[in-house]
Amino acid sequence: MKVVQESTRDRMIADMELRQLSAGTIAGYVRCYERFVEHYMRQPTELGETEVRCYLLHLLKVRGLSPSSLKMHVAALRYLYQTTLRRPEVVEHVPWPKIPKSLPEILSGTEVEELLGAIVSLKHRAILTTAYGAGLRVSEICRLGCSDLDSKRMVLRVRRGKGRKDRYVMLSERLLLLLREYWLAARPPGDTLFPGAGGEGTFIASNTIRNALKRAAKACGLSKRATPHTLRHSFATHLLESGTDLRTIQLVLGHASIRTTSRYVHVSKRHVARTKSPLDLLGTEEGKSLG
Repeated sequence: MKVVQESTRDRMIADMELRQLSAGTIAGYVRCYERFVEHYMRQPTELGETEVRCYLLHLLKVRGLSPSSLKMHVAALRYLYQTTLRRPEVVEHVPWPKIPKSLPEILSGTEVEELLGAIVSLKHRAILTTAYGAGLRVSEICRLGCSDLDSKRMVLRVRRGKGRKDRYVMLSERLLLLLREYWLAARPPGDTLFPGAGGEGTFIASNTIRNALKRAAKACGLSKRATPHTLRHSFATHLLESGTDLRTIQLVLGHASIRTTSRYVHVSKRHVARTKSPLDLLGTEEGKSLG
């Protein structure tokens, strides 16, 4: 029996699959691996720390990659050398790029309503209303099943969210009515709530959802950048502004750390507006506490 030697690329993919990384992460790391090999036209086993550092500087200074894109390449190469090739010393001193912390774009309630109303397709409107109504990531929406809707308890189960963790989120009565309307009209085969073009057993493509939202934003003349993740950010901010505590928002969003959720305090205009400046306290009874 002839034994076919496994390539480094195949070994890296196998390692990631055994680690159960998401399909998106695997695809991204493989792209980074392939570009690294194409750059040097040599196998990674023949390269070392100097080549890795020179390549990353090339991406930064010549290719002009953004910090977030550069971070993906660093992560892929660290995984390649630390896990697959078992040569951690090659990437041990490669620094992580510093990612600027920008505040997310937030839509007002009126803007969300106009945006969702501008979506012509019932299926796309149901999908994007779910993105806002339950604060889901686009990948989580794509994998939703009909059996994930619990109308008795009014919760929606999110399977294999970020970090491969399941969680429950609230099921809005308004969202439930829309999903029932969509189901009666589409009668999706099998358990997949939003099947792809391939029918039963396939999931709708995330780009299809993004493009539907882009068309709706253009149709209603929205000047802000709108993505499915914008709806998730808006959901979290609106929950905070309506009085929901941060811990509950963290659980609903599926954040591993409360620090990630805390950034919505910084984007909530109402929280900022309710905070009194110490200038207004000077010369008052309250101001005596300032010394």
